[in-house]
Amino acid sequence: GGGGPGGASQEGAEADAAPRRFESGTCWRDLERFNEQVTLETFRGWAAPLLASRDGVVREYLKERLTELIGNDAGRAQEVLGWARDAQGKEFQVLLSALRDSEAVQQPQVAAKLMAAGLDATLEPGRRAGILSALDTQKRLEPAALDSLANFAKDPGSGEAGWAATRTLARVMKKDFAQSGNAAPYLDKLLTIGTDSPDEHIRYLAQSMPMHAAPVLDAASTERYSRILTSEGNEDGRDAAAHNLSLSQDKAKVLELFAQTFPREPSVCVRWALFRFSARVAGKDALPVMANMAVIDPRFQAQYRVFEQLYASGVLDFMRVWNSLPDQDPFGCMDHHD
Repeated sequence: GGGGPGGASQEGAEADAAPRRFESGTCWRDLERFNEQVTLETFRGWAAPLLASRDGVVREYLKERLTELIGNDAGRAQEVLGWARDAQGKEFQVLLSALRDSEAVQQPQVAAKLMAAGLDATLEPGRRAGILSALDTQKRLEPAALDSLANFAKDPGSGEAGWAATRTLARVMKKDFAQSGNAAPYLDKLLTIGTDSPDEHIRYLAQSMPMHAAPVLDAASTERYSRILTSEGNEDGRDAAAHNLSLSQDKAKVLELFAQTFPREPSVCVRWALFRFSARVAGKDALPVMANMAVIDPRFQAQYRVFEQLYASGVLDFMRVWNSLPDQDPFGCMDHHD
């Protein structure tokens, strides 16, 4: 039975909880009325008490409802962007998320207004970052937009908004590349940011994001990533350069570069990237280069034997070789990568 002290305190807790359950029910009734009657004009005022509930499900609903209200109407989208210039906290997030997912955001005049607001130096960096992030659902970016994002991202004062601009550029690249097969205009800008930005975090984002789209590198991009591999101060950036260079058209040049870079590279993690991506570049033909790396750094001898045995057994495809490794992280490098 519940007659002891524990039972009494439990009953008390349940009694305390009852009004909260009632308030929750009221909230859902409010939602029902909101859903049926809200318009764009009343949205902001009506949404305020619902946002105060601090309920993630409610916020997600509000975002979806506002996306519906915006529809493909450029005027409505621009009105919501106007609200976002002074909205705070969760309201700001809901407004920008709704705008980002709307049909209207694909209209050139809406995208241009978003870009202008994101680059508006009178707004604080966090607000600019949120606005620029809402551009990442674009199907493609025109040359002028690419220039604007890249020039802003490499500016020393861009901060978190510059990081958001870089991520938006990379995310649109992935979508456009999947549709058109052409990543070159985006890759050019990411390499510019990845070389010129004084902010290590922004540089690394720009250097690493192309590996998620995996475009084949032409001669110019190969040359630029080669410079990053040999001159970037941040080892994660050098690691990303090795990863991307493994997809270059000029396999002989990259294999030679990896062989030359390995002895000078101070980080065992970047050495591991140079070692394993040599196999991606040249397959079985990379074994002499990998054997020499294992002579230079005996820590790689066990890894060399594994690759040698896999190739001898007839496994040639790099992904099959990679998935056959008994340990894909022999030097504990994965934990500090994004």
